[in-house]
Amino acid sequence: MPSLSDIGRHGGLADRLANRLIWKFAGPRRILKTEIPLVSFTFDDVPDSALREGAAILERHGARGTFYIAGGLAGQVEPERVLIGPEGCRELAERGHEVGCHTFSHRRVRDMSLAELPRDLDRNTAYLAGSGITAPPVNFAFPYNAAWPPARAEFRRRFRSCRAAGETINRGPVDPLMLKAVEIRQPDQEARALTGWIDEVARSPGWLVFFTHDIAARPTPYGCTPETFEHLVAHAVARGCTVLPVDRVLDRLGW
Repeated sequence: MPSLSDIGRHGGLADRLANRLIWKFAGPRRILKTEIPLVSFTFDDVPDSALREGAAILERHGARGTFYIAGGLAGQVEPERVLIGPEGCRELAERGHEVGCHTFSHRRVRDMSLAELPRDLDRNTAYLAGSGITAPPVNFAFPYNAAWPPARAEFRRRFRSCRAAGETINRGPVDPLMLKAVEIRQPDQEARALTGWIDEVARSPGWLVFFTHDIAARPTPYGCTPETFEHLVAHAVARGCTVLPVDRVLDRLGW
C-alpha cells in the first residue's frame, strides 16, 4: 500500500515531463467559455481530516467538493493521517459531495498494463458500491498526477473528466481528460497566498480546480490547516466565484 512517503514522489520530474507532452499533444478539446468564475475544491486519497474539516468548511459556505477515493487505501493508518473507509465515503455522498475515482490500488497508471487497468477501476467501482455509492464514479484523478497516453481510451470510455496538476486555470481549449489543477500544500503561508489564483479567475473567468489532501492543525506537506482552507473557500465566495464539485461544473458547461 502507498504511504505518505509515496505521495511525496507525486508530481516528480518524469511525471511532469510526461504530462507536458500529453497536454501539448492532447486529443479532442472542448472550448471552455464562462462568464462566471468557476472554482472546484478537490481532495485526493481522502484522509479523515478532509472529511471532518474540509467538507464541513465547504458546507459552511454553501459549497460542496469532489473527493477522489482509492479503495485500496481504505482505513489505512499512517503516522500523520488515517484514510477514510466505507462509512466516510457514504457520509460524503449523503452530505452532497461528489465521490470520484482515484484507482483502487493507488498505483501510477503507467505501472499497470492495459489489461490490468480496467480490473483495477472495476474494483474501485465495486468498493464504492459496497460503501453505499449507488452510481459509478464519472470523474477521475490520476494517482501522483501521472497521466499515461495509452490508457486514454479506457478513461474516455468510463469518465467525463480526468484531473492531473498543471498549476493553471482551465480556459479556452481544454482537454477534459487532462484537466489542470492547482495544489494546496505546505508551507501554509504559500497556501494562503493561493488567493491570487482566485483573484485571477475572478478577473478573467475560467475554471480553477484546486486539489489537496489533509486539512489538519498539523498538516502533512500535502495539506493545509483548517484556517487556511477556510480562508481560500471564503475568498472564492467573496469574489463572486461559483464553487461546485467537478461533475456539476461539467453539467454547467454542457460537456
